[in-house]
Amino acid sequence: MRLTQYTDFSLRVLIYLGLQSDRRCTIREISEAYGVSRNHLMKVVQQLAAEGYVVSTRGVGGGLTLAHPPEEMMVGDLIRAMEPDLGLVECLRPDNECVITGSCRLTGMLKEARTAFLDTLDQYSLADILHPRQLPGLSRKLGIRLIDA
Repeated sequence: MRLTQYTDFSLRVLIYLGLQSDRRCTIREISEAYGVSRNHLMKVVQQLAAEGYVVSTRGVGGGLTLAHPPEEMMVGDLIRAMEPDLGLVECLRPDNECVITGSCRLTGMLKEARTAFLDTLDQYSLADILHPRQLPGLSRKLGIRLIDA
């Protein structure tokens, strides 16, 4: 299974915001930290806001924050929300036109694998990604200065 770059960027945005929970962040600073296109991130952030993952505030002093605590943001739910097509092959897609559908056992195997993949991700939240042991490394690589609590 391969996730789209769009979903990858979605996860990265949430990680960045989770590291910066004490303030609003801009798309510009996130794009610079990751070295990715600001235009791509704008589209990603727009959907993240529409799906209820981030709060986007416009204007002076505006920016992005997480809409919920990291413990409430499940990775599996995010993948389902951001991936346009979890149909790994033709027979798993709504507009299936595979001529051997119904006679091929591959469909069941791939459904089982997709379910296992998502079931595993359903066990993890953004907080698991932001585990305290990982914070120094993540912050350093993104150029974020952590504030001591």
